[in-house]
Parts: sequence; C-alpha cells; structure tokens
Amino acid sequence: MTFTIRHNTTRILRSLIITIFLFNFILTPSFVYPEVAFIAPQKGMCYITWDRNRFASQYSDESLKKLSTMGVEYISICLTHYQEKHNSTKIKSTSRTPSRKSLKHVIKKTHDLGMSTMLKPHIDLISKGEGTYWRADIGFASERDWQKWFAEYEKFIISYARIAEKMDVEIFCIGTELSFASQRTSDWKNIISEIRKVYSGKLVYAANWDNFKNIEFWDELDYVGIDAYFPLTYTTRPTLEDLKGGWTKWKNEIEAWHSKINIPVLFTEIGYASTAGAPYSPWKGGSFGNADISIQALCYKAFFDTIWNEPWFAGVYWWKWDTNVRAGGAYNRQFTPQNKPAQKIIEANYKGLTGNRVYAMAK
Repeated sequence: MTFTIRHNTTRILRSLIITIFLFNFILTPSFVYPEVAFIAPQKGMCYITWDRNRFASQYSDESLKKLSTMGVEYISICLTHYQEKHNSTKIKSTSRTPSRKSLKHVIKKTHDLGMSTMLKPHIDLISKGEGTYWRADIGFASERDWQKWFAEYEKFIISYARIAEKMDVEIFCIGTELSFASQRTSDWKNIISEIRKVYSGKLVYAANWDNFKNIEFWDELDYVGIDAYFPLTYTTRPTLEDLKGGWTKWKNEIEAWHSKINIPVLFTEIGYASTAGAPYSPWKGGSFGNADISIQALCYKAFFDTIWNEPWFAGVYWWKWDTNVRAGGAYNRQFTPQNKPAQKIIEANYKGLTGNRVYAMAK
C-alpha cells in the first residue's frame, strides 16, 4: 500500500511538472510564432487630379471628407510627370502636374481627416506613338541613355521623397509600372538607397500585374506592390461565381509565388470601368458603349469575397476617386466607383472588416 501511494504521488508530481513546463513553453513570447507581426489591411483609395491647383480646392476637401466617412483609411495621392516619348531622357512637370503647394495641402487635409497617405508619383508619355507605347515601354538602346534617364529619375523621385518625409507621409511609392526599366536591378537598388537617406517611412514599388514576378529588388522594400488589373473571365455576361473563379486562379498563383519572398502584398491599384468589357480587360477605360455599373459592382464584390482575407494580402487601393464628390453616377462609363453601387460595396466592406491580420515575417 505504501509503495502504491508513493508511486501514484510520483506520477502526479511528474505530470504536474510536465504540465507547468508545457504551459510556460506555449505562453513564453519567444516561442509564440517568433517572427509574426500584426497588421491591418490597408483600406485605400487612389486620389488623383491632372490639374495644378485642384488638390487645394474646396471641392477636393469635400471629396476627401466623403472618403473619410466611408471607412477609407489610406489615400494614395497620385500625381504625374511626363517625358516626350518612351526613349526620351528628360522628365518634366507640365500644366497637368499638381503644384507642390496643392500637393502639401492635400496631404495635410488627408491627415487632418484621420487618414494615412501614400505618395505615388507617376511617369507618363506625351507622345505615345499612336497608342503603341506607354510607361512600361520606357527604355533605351544605349547604356549612356539609360544612365541619363536614371539620373533624371533619381532627381525627380528624390524631390518627392523629401516632401513625403517633411509631410509625414506613411508610404512612398518609388515607381509605377515601369516594366522595361525595372529590369535594371542595380540601378533601382541605388535609387532605393538614395530614397532611404531622405525618407524614413515605408517603401513600395507598383509593378504591373503581368510583371510582378520579374522584379528582383523586392527584398529592398517594405511591400510588394501590384497594380492588379488581372483579367478575370472572357465569359459574356459573367456571374459573380465566374468572376470569383477568375480571381481564384490569380490568388493561387500569387500565393505560390509569395511563399518564396514572404513580403506583404499591396494592390497599389485595382479598378474596373463601368463597361461590359471590364472583367476581361480591366486596364481599359470606358471609352465607348453604354455604361454598365452592375458589372463593375460584381467585379468589386468578387474581389472582396476572394482576396481580402488572404494572409499574404496587406491592402488595396481602388482606381480612382475624383476631386469632385459628385463625379461618376449611373451613366458614367469610367473607372470611378463614385455614386455607383461599387461605392456602397467599398463602404460596406471597409466598415465591416475590422481586427488585425497575422502575417509571418521572414525578413
């Protein structure tokens, strides 16, 4: 009997010690997913004008205020500089480039309304060669011209990085859809190094949807940026399930690729014109035909149903919101979701999705 009691007591003590050890093991911070960060998805909108002073107008202030009531938390402030052709080495502002004064106004106003900012300078072409060329084609036949262009680009982008630092901009986009030029990895790493000398916030590059896998400097940045104009279906009059099926293909492809780099993915642009062709050519504006605001709304809903809760996904910026709060409407064929069913879908999802996202950081 004495042996039995002593034996049972020993077993109980041993079990208690093991239990305490396991309890401490599980709760000790060093053992709880040691490289995990908690991030909330960025609920964003692209905000753009091609006017020098519009960002500083009463109309713009009113439009931003509307966004702040919709659950939008991040504003991507987009502005454009230009070069004559795809093989020109001079980058310049024009009358369609927002002034520095108006840019600073819109950043401050966004912050005053409680929203965060991404500053996203674009380069566009004045002469597109009868529509053949666009910014993705910027490139040169000689090393000398490449170096001239990168010197111009560095001067251009650093000037905005300085503004971003001075105005406490949270995220800075170092380039957008420059597919040919993005092959020059060492030049981009130099650009990134120079930007980090003057800007202390987060950095992203916005790759075109068909080029994000080719970028070799993602590890120098804080986010992978994709301008996510992925074709979803070629079905005439697609259903919501057709569109979700199209997204599932791209979701699986991004997820498989992302497992190799493990950097949060932002959709730095995504959008759909209010036209029947939006599901299969989402990069095209609504230049002809009748407006179709219902297909635009279905595309928005398919995105939220399929992509939003993915663990690799860090946020989205919809293309685009106008500085006029009364833009868009039922007969508007263009990208804006303003005063259309798509606006209500954004608001419902942005306001309804709360909480933190767990993201495994391997950097």
